[in-house]
Amino acid sequence: MTEKRRDRDVEGRARSARPRDGLGRPLPYGAPGVERGPEGVVRAPGETVREAQRLLDAGMPFHAHEVFEDAWKSGPDEEEALWRGMAQLAVGLTHAARGNPTGGARLLLRGAERISGYGAPYGIDVPGMTAWARELAERVGDGPVDPAAEAPCLTGSARP
Repeated sequence: MTEKRRDRDVEGRARSARPRDGLGRPLPYGAPGVERGPEGVVRAPGETVREAQRLLDAGMPFHAHEVFEDAWKSGPDEEEALWRGMAQLAVGLTHAARGNPTGGARLLLRGAERISGYGAPYGIDVPGMTAWARELAERVGDGPVDPAAEAPCLTGSARP
């Protein structure tokens, strides 16, 4: 019997070494994939927002979710719900783009609920984000969405 080995990162934690596509789906070993960013990066909140927006605009909401996840895991406890909710919005868009309307809608609504108690931290347009999430959650059953075309503007201001 052949022993099946798990991929591990440099610290020995289980982590798939398979390449991923732009929506975070695993590809076969050896296939060209999208470069993943490092995990556990501590960023200033404004940097988190800018990097996540860059990834969302590029049609990479899965990767934006990882940026928000870094913020929730490294930030102050009182901001965990904000960053976790933002991560849920990004992964909700990911699921919608992958053609999973049920998971996408649930995560979009859960993320919107989680961030709804915040004003406008770090320039994030929370009312705009919650409205975007609720509107998209209603439409995801129509078929997969284009993640770049559906990407929200986190600050509510026009993109350059």
